[in-house]
Amino acid sequence: MMKIVVVGGHGKIAMSLTRQLAGRGDEVLSIFRNQDHTADVEEAGAKPLVFDLEKSDASELAKSLGGFDAVVFAAGGGPNSGVERKETVDRDGSVLAAEAAALAGVDRFVQISAISVDEPVSADANEQWTAYVKAKKDADDSLKSTSLQWTILRPGGLTDDPGTGKIELAEKLERGQIPREDVAATVVAVLDQPESQGHVWELVGGETPITDAVLGGI
Repeated sequence: MMKIVVVGGHGKIAMSLTRQLAGRGDEVLSIFRNQDHTADVEEAGAKPLVFDLEKSDASELAKSLGGFDAVVFAAGGGPNSGVERKETVDRDGSVLAAEAAALAGVDRFVQISAISVDEPVSADANEQWTAYVKAKKDADDSLKSTSLQWTILRPGGLTDDPGTGKIELAEKLERGQIPREDVAATVVAVLDQPESQGHVWELVGGETPITDAVLGGI
């Protein structure tokens, strides 16, 4: 049994991840901002922790992380958030969570990023998209500079379609779509494989079973 912290616990990927982990007997601590989401998180099988990344510091969060095996950062400002929250949640929230993990002695850290964030943004992209890509890239770069045992997953366009259990995974891929359920299942597979640390992988829908894809990428 693993003990996993999921930051951004009420998001769609995070909720699917929680169900998958809890469903096989793992212990999940779900961290989220809105008190009203407590019942949803509990129903998914997690222990809830209401905590606002934008109004706290790493030392405060670290107090709740002791004894856990890994932290999964799945938080984001959301598609309707402004430029500022891309920075305060997608970037700064990741930095805070990584610092808190280190302070608490939790070495394993899996981050959900986005495909192609290392690529230049199109000149005609809107301000929010530009800010989102920059925040995700900055968060990834910051995590890579830490001594944590990190893995970064960069999924393509997210859908609410049922998961297929099959993906394409590599350091660089053409843009494509992937069900959120399959992204969550890939996080589980990565957590099960310590050798996945130090890898940055893009992932989209494909024909390779998820565990095989992760093992093939190591």
